[in-house]
Amino acid sequence: MTEVSAGVLHTLFHSDQGGHEQVVLCQDRASGLKAVIAIHSTALGPALGGTRFYPYATEEEAVADALNLARGMSYKNAMAGLDHGGGKAVIIGDPDTVKSEELLLAYGRFVASLGGRYVTACDVGTYVADMDVVARECRWTTGRSPENGGAGDSSVLTAFGVYQGMRASAQHLWGDPSLAGRKVGIAGVGKVGHHLVTHLREEGAEVVITDVREQAVGRILAAHPTGVTAVADTATLIRAEGLDIYAPCALGGALNDDTVPALTAKIVCGAANNQLEHPGVEKDLADRGILYAPDYVVNAGGVIQVADELHGFDFDRCKAKAAKIYDTTLAIFARAKADGIPPAAAADRIAEQRMHEAAVARRAR
Repeated sequence: MTEVSAGVLHTLFHSDQGGHEQVVLCQDRASGLKAVIAIHSTALGPALGGTRFYPYATEEEAVADALNLARGMSYKNAMAGLDHGGGKAVIIGDPDTVKSEELLLAYGRFVASLGGRYVTACDVGTYVADMDVVARECRWTTGRSPENGGAGDSSVLTAFGVYQGMRASAQHLWGDPSLAGRKVGIAGVGKVGHHLVTHLREEGAEVVITDVREQAVGRILAAHPTGVTAVADTATLIRAEGLDIYAPCALGGALNDDTVPALTAKIVCGAANNQLEHPGVEKDLADRGILYAPDYVVNAGGVIQVADELHGFDFDRCKAKAAKIYDTTLAIFARAKADGIPPAAAADRIAEQRMHEAAVARRAR
């Protein structure tokens, strides 16, 4: 057994990091597809989660990401009140150079082979048009275009949910949900971040942005000629004077041993998945008096949308569900205060309780 495979198996079967029901390694030589599908839990129903297309440095890194993301989806779906467990898929490679129709069709066949245990959707590196291709081979595909019976871009409601999480955080910390006059820093203004900027500016917040892609920054500044400024990088953003809220909206691990001590914001609430780089960061935030809105709670608007697509999509119904993220976030803060624990731990307890009760009920049937 190689060192890589031993590490993967240890992660898979270690209860804290793994505990997954199923992990599928997929390869199609003709198209060049190399993918990992991870199903963490089906206690609440079929696993639901997006497909990430990313140039991982190693296969082990790809597997580890799939496992972490799938586990996060179990908690996210539970907290969103959905009848879905957690799953995630990653496709290894640079989507700008290796993505093809043949590869996406091959991926669709692998998802279809799971017989509905896993329902896929968009994520980093995949888009509505890609899901339309995948759906030609797999009926367990969401995030499709309206022309093909889908709901379209799920980033619209993802941003709306994060915005509701910010309002709840402001209510909890400052006694007023209004963000007017607040200074909000957003790291990553891509699919979700640019919608979030619009919500904030409509309410009168001051926004500071950064993104590794100059084109993304330019698009925001052109759309919002006033009230939005840009800084060079995330390191500059998190140290910005007078920052009230920091919103990580790019890749995970944004909150770590280097960034937490440097944060000037009093609230962290963003769209990125897996923001806490390692266990213990949530306590570091609490010790500094920084209120953390758990990422998988506030960014659940997108999964609410794609789940609804399975039953005949209705935008107004989905937006109403996503608006409840405000109440859910407040409930987590209340539970955290009552139990004397950080909000991230409180959210985990609530999600784990729902999954446990569902598993017990299933065994009793």
